[in-house]
Amino acid sequence: MDLETVKKYLEKGSADNNASTVDGMPSQFFEKFISQGLRVDLIEEGRLLCSMKVPPRLLNAGNFLHGGATASLVDLVGSAVIHTYGVSSTGVSVEISISYLDAAYVDEEIEIEARALRVGKTVAVVSVEIRKKNTGKIVAQGRHTKYLPVQSKM
Repeated sequence: MDLETVKKYLEKGSADNNASTVDGMPSQFFEKFISQGLRVDLIEEGRLLCSMKVPPRLLNAGNFLHGGATASLVDLVGSAVIHTYGVSSTGVSVEISISYLDAAYVDEEIEIEARALRVGKTVAVVSVEIRKKNTGKIVAQGRHTKYLPVQSKM
């Protein structure tokens, strides 16, 4: 593929008539776009179990759950499990890695399980597994490290 074709592919949405609509989206729209339809099935300290049906808006060109949507679920649910320790802010991501092991298709029910491996004073590490609910087959496994803001003692 030549360079100009690559450039056009990446810029194809920037000259769109919807640009003003996109720019007008509310703050944190992306998180809501990804997590709409997510249900919390179990919550306890250090563990969260969620489920959702894969919606059409999260599919890639191959018609299965987009890798970016998968990464966002790892980020969002992984960050949420840190809150189960009473931490008020989960800070910023330091590292996130994901192994994509299978595909999840539209309307397929998936489970997202997050477990806190360590929640310290300044760093938290979580593991997130996304599975097909009816078979238990693993769709993706993620590991997420976050820097926690230091709590003021004043």
